[in-house]
Amino acid sequence: MLWSLIKIVLFFALIAAASFGALELLALEGGMRIAIAGQEFSLSPLQVVIALVLLVIAVWIGLKILGFLAATFRFLNGDETAISRYFDRNRERKGFQALADGMLALASGEGRLAMAKAARADRYLDRPDLTNLLTAQAAEMAGDKRKAEEAYKRLLTEDRTRFVGVRGIMKQRLAAGETDKALALAKTAFALKPAHEETQDVLLKLQAQDADWKGARETLNAKLKHGALPRDVHKRRDAVLALSEAKGVLAEDGGIDAQERAIEANKLSPDLIPAAVMAARSYIEKGKPRYATRVISKAWAARPHPDLAGVFAEIVPEEMPEKRIKRFRALTKLNPNDPETKMLLAELNIAAEDFPEARRALGDLVETQADARALTIMAAVERGEGASDTVVKGWLARALSAPRGPQWVCENCQHIHTEWTPTCDNCGALDTLEWKRPPQSEVQALSSAAMLPLIVGAVEDKSEPIDPEIDEAEIVDVTAENGAVNS
Repeated sequence: MLWSLIKIVLFFALIAAASFGALELLALEGGMRIAIAGQEFSLSPLQVVIALVLLVIAVWIGLKILGFLAATFRFLNGDETAISRYFDRNRERKGFQALADGMLALASGEGRLAMAKAARADRYLDRPDLTNLLTAQAAEMAGDKRKAEEAYKRLLTEDRTRFVGVRGIMKQRLAAGETDKALALAKTAFALKPAHEETQDVLLKLQAQDADWKGARETLNAKLKHGALPRDVHKRRDAVLALSEAKGVLAEDGGIDAQERAIEANKLSPDLIPAAVMAARSYIEKGKPRYATRVISKAWAARPHPDLAGVFAEIVPEEMPEKRIKRFRALTKLNPNDPETKMLLAELNIAAEDFPEARRALGDLVETQADARALTIMAAVERGEGASDTVVKGWLARALSAPRGPQWVCENCQHIHTEWTPTCDNCGALDTLEWKRPPQSEVQALSSAAMLPLIVGAVEDKSEPIDPEIDEAEIVDVTAENGAVNS
């Protein structure tokens, strides 16, 4: 609207300026006298200006006529396309000018103007590959999705533009949330251009969301082959996909196949905790406890985790507490200063009713890195040593409001997960879950944090009941969530 008003104002300003100039020329005295072949012509100032304008027009027309005559002469001499090229040059010049204007409008964010320039270029040029692409991008910018899709579909008709058309429609389907159609289009685009990095990433993400782990591993291998992924990152993500494939086979009662895939995932990335847990259980089922111990120890050395201790306990399920402490030295001597190792030792000694040793194992953890699990373990130690109900109540009260400790946190969006998954439930990113303390304190409880019942079983309560003022339901919830004994 504003631009139309400006054009109207400019038009009237030009008319007014021309009228004013004509009046000024009429008011001037004198003029120009031209003598040609004995003839004299007297021109007023206004007539001189008009004559100059007509002369310029005549020269331009003369040049065009000369160009046409030259093209005709070449045609008569055997150049059959001379005349057609003469007219085509003018059309191409206008077409490419419109195309350039459309690209500038697109870069400036003027979608509607770019669409108009693309339509003008299409009238003059026989280049649908260029004009359709400009039309599609301009229509997307202007919010005309239907016209953009029509332009992309026209690009599908030629081999050299088919990939661009497929990619454009794929992105539209992704924006609309039609992931099934987007996945099919991503596979087509990948088949057309396997080395295209963006298509590889989109296809890999959609395959992971669709639980097509076999296809995702093939796409991941293509990224490595074409240099779009470092080898170490490929190895880690291939392990994640192999583990997910193993879980899928296990859900279908795959048996041996699931075990083999779990072991393969662990070999690809020994520090991947879920792969180590699944591989260890596979070895346990095969009756190979030494292999299971080796797998868990290697993963524990890289990153202690409650699930590793839980599956290590499954190697010898019926075991006396003293013997279990001795066997667990294979883990506790690795990363001895890690909070997880300290809490594990404390829990094992609580099961053996060696409460002073449990306190020593816990060390200063409740002061330096206090979380709900450590504080609840401390409450169990105090109860085992015969402390008063007030002391035990104080530790449990602190545990109820303390942070829950490390959890599976997405490095991409910081979303917290109760269990490990190959892709983030919030942002869909692949292999971004890290076992660490969340940035915020109010987080969900770990599903695998009830370590002491898993490893040693509950210690029998031989002391007097806790003061009735303590909410027993809250105490049970805390101990179940954080791995302490039932008080």
